[in-house]
Amino acid sequence: MAKKTQKRLPRRREEFTYHGYKIEELQTMVMSELLPIMPSRARRKINRGMKREHEKLLTEIREGRERIRTHERDMVVLPEMVGKVVEVHNGKDFVKVEIQPEAVFHYLGEFALTRRRVNHGSAGIGATRSSKYVPLK
Repeated sequence: MAKKTQKRLPRRREEFTYHGYKIEELQTMVMSELLPIMPSRARRKINRGMKREHEKLLTEIREGRERIRTHERDMVVLPEMVGKVVEVHNGKDFVKVEIQPEAVFHYLGEFALTRRRVNHGSAGIGATRSSKYVPLK
């Protein structure tokens, strides 16, 4: 079998669309226009009414404050937040999250992970069967 050697072209970065709408169109929409294209969980959250803390966070974003810190991990990312940098609390410290268009209708908590990767060290003396009989000197 002869292998074909095809040169891979770099993947073209296309403009982001959500259900056929560009991000600029989503940003100009009113909330009543956004509701039908939202995922059901985010739609339910918006329909039931936003918490006072979520409203406060939205006003901070609309005012254009340069440093926005929040504990609201359950806040739905709305199109008007795209391009902003929000510091989200992960339980120990604040993680800077730059909101990309792909993050629309996800939750802020998805981008500030609460668990770290575990890096175990090497085993100590006497930790394994083979090192039990190694002389210390």
